[in-house]
Amino acid sequence: MIKCAEFSQVIQNNGVSFFSGVPDSLLKDICGYMSDNYVDNHIIAANEGNAVGIAAGYHLATGGLPLVYLQNSGLGNTINPLTSLMSEDVYSMPMVLLIGWRGQPGVKDEPQHVMQGRISEDMLKTLNIPYEIINADTPDLASTVNSIVSTAKKRSCPVALLVSKGTFESYEYTKSEDVSELSRERALTVLAAHVPSSEGLIFSTTGKLSRELYEFRKREQSDVVDFYNVGSMGHLSQIALGMAKYSPKKQVFCFDGDGAALMHMGGLAIAAAEKLNNYYYIMFNNEAHDSVGGQSTVAANVDFGLVAKGLGFNHVLHAKTEAELQDVASTILDIEGPVFLEVTIKKGARKDLGRPTETPIENKVAFMEYAQK
Repeated sequence: MIKCAEFSQVIQNNGVSFFSGVPDSLLKDICGYMSDNYVDNHIIAANEGNAVGIAAGYHLATGGLPLVYLQNSGLGNTINPLTSLMSEDVYSMPMVLLIGWRGQPGVKDEPQHVMQGRISEDMLKTLNIPYEIINADTPDLASTVNSIVSTAKKRSCPVALLVSKGTFESYEYTKSEDVSELSRERALTVLAAHVPSSEGLIFSTTGKLSRELYEFRKREQSDVVDFYNVGSMGHLSQIALGMAKYSPKKQVFCFDGDGAALMHMGGLAIAAAEKLNNYYYIMFNNEAHDSVGGQSTVAANVDFGLVAKGLGFNHVLHAKTEAELQDVASTILDIEGPVFLEVTIKKGARKDLGRPTETPIENKVAFMEYAQK
């Protein structure tokens, strides 16, 4: 495996001087290392396209070479700025993409990563982005990085390092303090228990939240079916919105995270503008990308209640303790939507947390049957 400090030294020796991106589970150790060691030249972006934009601004300001890190599932968010901003045919700006290769062919992974893993190399080729693959057994990291960075500088274009699973040695990231004693798992079970099975529908965001909700249902309410959004981070508010608009007799709950909310916050403006009285958006806020390493989001600097009011939600609520949440859960169904509820929680999850045993397609079919009862 490659030590994070070793990779950092190699990349800096090649002139990389700024870092931005969205944390990824395969890159969590190197992302944590960057967060700890590059405080003044590192920005965790809201989404991957934003990171490319930040990197472009850095290059315009300094002439320096930036690095943008991301999971390959976020490549879609980068396509517009990569093709219409960074491209050699437009502004021709150099940049190194460090991409976690989820779903790499031949490597077991979750269903939502299989297709993206299969097409990642083809996407880079279509985008005309030169790339190298690195893994735990890369024989000469310095030579590999030097070669691809030289291309970026010579052609003044984006290049990529495609990173296989298990490439980096573990690194203990210095996490911020918890802002609440309430766990996400306890919080979501309190809320889920108050959603009537005959009238309520829950959509849960990608990551550990969906896994926790799934285990709660199997343990205590096996007859209830939720929609577990295993991918497409940041888009759950819109999936739930579509359901709420065309299932007006159902009460639709969107269980989301602060990182996902920030990733595509414009969607919340659309949800509020629709003024659906059956739409309930619940954001579980631990100020972190919890499922991919715990790196901080900017949620600590955001007054989400004020934002939600400005966006036009009918009611804006907040709960930080279990007692406050119990009070909110007992009355929320009597409040006309659209409702925005922020639940402040602590980071972390049980180490023995399982995963859904059904495939995404099986979940979709079962959910549609359940929702149409």
